[in-house]
Amino acid sequence: MTADQTTDNLPRILVIDDELAIRRFLHTVLSSEEFSLHEAENGHAGLASAAAFRPDVILLDLGLPDLDGIEVITRIREWSPVPIIVLSVRDRENDKVAALDAGADDYLTKPFGVGELLARIRAALRRSVQQVPEPVFTSNGLAVDLNHRQVTVDGCDVQLTPTEYDLLRLLVTHAGKVMTHTQILKQIWGVAYLEQPHLLRVNISNLRRKLESDPSRPQHIITEPGVGYRLRLKY
Repeated sequence: MTADQTTDNLPRILVIDDELAIRRFLHTVLSSEEFSLHEAENGHAGLASAAAFRPDVILLDLGLPDLDGIEVITRIREWSPVPIIVLSVRDRENDKVAALDAGADDYLTKPFGVGELLARIRAALRRSVQQVPEPVFTSNGLAVDLNHRQVTVDGCDVQLTPTEYDLLRLLVTHAGKVMTHTQILKQIWGVAYLEQPHLLRVNISNLRRKLESDPSRPQHIITEPGVGYRLRLKY
């Protein structure tokens, strides 16, 4: 299969990266996993390919020669909800937050592990085909019944406060996706509370006490340092 070959029954991945070595590496890895690939070496070509190729997932570098990756994300989000995973050497917290706030679904810093990349892609694909969350979310012993507002861990009922439940529900509806502090604060408490991150930290801590077997080593609610939180999907 060539990089530009597509088939109807394979997930379509668009790689937007100006480094030929990275594109070749991703082509080798993803082709072996039976993905249909398309490549673009700059932002303008990537935008055109996103419209023409209609990928299921986009892998995007931020340091493009013609457009900043943040602008590419913003332009794509004007018309498409396609999952975007950023792959970048930029490891500063503000770069990650800016990309995620612009509409990226996930962020991996180069160099990254192949296993982690594939897991993030699989999670993104599951989200893209489940735009409406299942009535009962299950992952690694955690079950959240969205219709009946019931939460169990390993079959045992868990009692949550209304705010804790709203926070967990938000993470469930975006399971596998990194949610920034700003995104969570805005949706749970409103824009007036954007400068009060302690509210989020306290409620996350309380949720972990109730959901995690070892809150100091969480398996469900994962911290993305300096960025936000992600509800782990069972890969």
